[in-house]
Amino acid sequence: MTAVDRGKQDRVLDWGGFPGRWEITRSTADTDGELLEMRFEIETVPEEGPFVHTHPHAEERYEVVSGVLEVYVDGEWMEVTAGEEHTVPPGTAHTFRNTTPVEIVNVHEPALQHEAFFRRFHQLVTERGVSLPPEGFNDILLLAMLTTEHEEDIYAVSPPHWAFKALSVLGRVLGYRLPD
Repeated sequence: MTAVDRGKQDRVLDWGGFPGRWEITRSTADTDGELLEMRFEIETVPEEGPFVHTHPHAEERYEVVSGVLEVYVDGEWMEVTAGEEHTVPPGTAHTFRNTTPVEIVNVHEPALQHEAFFRRFHQLVTERGVSLPPEGFNDILLLAMLTTEHEEDIYAVSPPHWAFKALSVLGRVLGYRLPD
């Protein structure tokens, strides 16, 4: 494998199921921290989608390439179809789901530590068997720990962030460790 092939492979986060295959198209390093851009190919998202969260210091943008993405923002679901985009301002509670395959370009601006968060999240799923949505106590503890370590990037709304913090303390007491 050439260095170019390894570099491209390092940019692919294949989750082996939900949330699909992601490719980092413009990394934090590529943009000098200005933004993180990824291309997602997602078959379907479980009905509840990822937990409702905010990005306290960054906006998130969804540009739908194909299919329909449902975005939950401030208590309302909206459909974003192929050719459309939706921007979630910093500090706005949101999540997403889809019932049919969708391809989107996802941007976090500024990049902050979102890329590190997603890479560590990917490691939990592929190397430690964490399932999405979480299916057991181990999954819940590890995801809570990861989220609270990145609370400047992602902040839980539902379940509430204080619950994630309490679970994180419990995880550390029990000896759980996150990937670097």
